[in-house]
Amino acid sequence: MPLTIAHLGPAGTYAEQAALAYADWYSQRTQQATPLLCPCPSIAQALQSTAAGHTQIAVSPVENSIEGSVSVTLDTLWQLDILQIQQALVLPIEHVLIAQGKTLQTIQAVYSHPQPLGQCQAWLKQTLPQATLVPTTSTTDALQYLDEEGTIAAIASEHAAQLYQLPILQRSIQDHPDNCTRFWMVSRKDSQLHISVPQNSPIYTSLAFSLPANVPGALLQPLKIFNDRHINLSRIESRPSKRSLGEYVFFVDAEAALDTRFFQSALDELASHTEVLKVFGSYPLLQMDESSTV
Repeated sequence: MPLTIAHLGPAGTYAEQAALAYADWYSQRTQQATPLLCPCPSIAQALQSTAAGHTQIAVSPVENSIEGSVSVTLDTLWQLDILQIQQALVLPIEHVLIAQGKTLQTIQAVYSHPQPLGQCQAWLKQTLPQATLVPTTSTTDALQYLDEEGTIAAIASEHAAQLYQLPILQRSIQDHPDNCTRFWMVSRKDSQLHISVPQNSPIYTSLAFSLPANVPGALLQPLKIFNDRHINLSRIESRPSKRSLGEYVFFVDAEAALDTRFFQSALDELASHTEVLKVFGSYPLLQMDESSTV
């Protein structure tokens, strides 16, 4: 049976491009059948599909270089204790403006997922100040709103435009040329899926914790634990605990492998200074180029 991969659909989304890149990498590494892609209506549902055992891997965006973290991925992973991160990959993201019209002046509204709308906000403000911005569930979903008159445009990928045979009005509209998104490949903790990776791949460990009390200096001691062991934290951020105002969950990416003695000692000490501590996994980071995205 081929590997099954859940992702935000329909076909043509950036999550599908990440899934395709991972599927190609997986096939080359394992010499197994090409994985089966399973589009889902939302990012949360893709993760829930894997948690329920309907798919073996969920591909979920976690961070964009312009817009920052994807909160639904962090929140869902915190809620679903059965999931673990297997791998991460970084893909370059280039947005295109798709419309049936011939000129930018006719566009009255631009549809897309909130992330691309945010990643192109400066370009939109300068180039299409007259246009209303309308969020959709995915970049592919935005394409259904295009009209023949060219009053509605969509932001998506060139791959999506080619897939649905739609005209591109302008390319590379993201606010920064080096725009990229990091995706997590997530499986169940009881999964037997283990793939060897190149030895030079950097290893990260992601975890999250809540604090027993919201008092001054409460976060200082957990961070000091990593500092004392010279463990670099490449990302740390807070998300609302959803229990009460002012309570937070802290998400951390550490540049260290989970199975090292010094990191295990850090976790042991960290457990005594946190209310809830969850380790999402230790995983390699794969850097994909543009040719790997489709």
